[in-house]
Amino acid sequence: MNNINELKNIKNELEDRGLFYQVSNQAVFDIIDNGKWTFYCGFDPTASSLHLWNFIGFMVAVHLMRRGNKYIALTGWATGMIGDPSGKDSERNFLSSEDLKNNEQAIEKQTSAILTNLESFTGEKFQFDFVNNRDFYEGFGYLDFLRDVWKYITVNVMMSKDNVKKRIEDPSQSISYTEFSYMLLQWYDFCKLHTNEWVNFQIWWSDQWGNLVTGTELIRKKYDDETYALTWPLITDSNGKKFGKSEWNALFLDKELTSPYKIYQYFMNSADDDIEKFLKMLTLIDVQEIDIIIKDHMKNPGERKWQKLLAFHVVEIIHWGKDAQVAQKISELLFWKGDKIEILQNLNKDEIESFFLELWGFIYGWEKLFETIVKSGLAKSNWEARQAVQSWAIHIGEEKIEDFQYDISDKFLSNGVLLVRKWKKNFRIIKK
Repeated sequence: MNNINELKNIKNELEDRGLFYQVSNQAVFDIIDNGKWTFYCGFDPTASSLHLWNFIGFMVAVHLMRRGNKYIALTGWATGMIGDPSGKDSERNFLSSEDLKNNEQAIEKQTSAILTNLESFTGEKFQFDFVNNRDFYEGFGYLDFLRDVWKYITVNVMMSKDNVKKRIEDPSQSISYTEFSYMLLQWYDFCKLHTNEWVNFQIWWSDQWGNLVTGTELIRKKYDDETYALTWPLITDSNGKKFGKSEWNALFLDKELTSPYKIYQYFMNSADDDIEKFLKMLTLIDVQEIDIIIKDHMKNPGERKWQKLLAFHVVEIIHWGKDAQVAQKISELLFWKGDKIEILQNLNKDEIESFFLELWGFIYGWEKLFETIVKSGLAKSNWEARQAVQSWAIHIGEEKIEDFQYDISDKFLSNGVLLVRKWKKNFRIIKK
């Protein structure tokens, strides 16, 4: 592990990377730089996967862990039972205990994989652990909660929170007592982590600032201890669109829900104005090196080679290098001018499966040309397939097809793959 003293001080690191927004007390920076403290960031198991939006939290955490601090990844079983009202105009639907448990297990596995992968990037061993707030509340009675938590927090404070005010002041909306109580659980989480795990500061998005600092106030009132809160800014792209959203909607960190290729392509489509921001936030490339990269990028942005670097690094961290390489190959096949047949010819079995899924492939059953075109989804009927061939729109391999009786059975590559294309960019993979 690198010596703590070899790293840039954490305040400058986070500021230079655009990962700092607010802190409850400037003293927390010295604490982080000295290491050996414990911080936490929590996730409610409301889905079976975290989003790309959550990935920012891992990158902030890794900078803190590199300085010798321990990360507690809190899984919010109790808060997931209730549902965070933040950013919502109506009540959430409750999840069953079984769904919550499945989500908890999936998110913990996902978090562990990403943090382990980040260790491999830094060559360092991180300290992190998992805590489930189920342990704080099971067997904890309602009257006990009123005495241990409610007595320290006024309704005035709770009513002043933006997410509550919005729901109350809008006559078309409302907020239940259940969701209103969510913030109490969030604050109490901090209390229990402080007493059980020696957690001294919490990190999260800036839109949770009010809840974070109220948690520090609860600890001060109950235990007369000083704790801290640190946030990073809400991220949008140069068009004002929320980071982590695409035409596919939310991008998940689970490859079964959002493929590595789709995450790769999301960053390949990044605007030039976003490259510097995303490289600094989402990779561990040195900031000075990124500054040089950006100067080079602006000389010839049309090459998009730094979008390619960004996309590869992010997918590599989330899903390991093998998936990043496959995503890159799919992107090159679809959008770049390289030899597409050579790309396909060199695919191994696992890579073929990834291409097969991304390009809506199907298994060949000795269909004739029109049947192949229809079955692949490149035409809706034999008549439409005939029209496509007459228009010279269909390519088998990279050969333009003009003959209605064209036999594709002997055109497969040695690895059992055949490329079918309609016009320039509509590809399908067929395998034997």
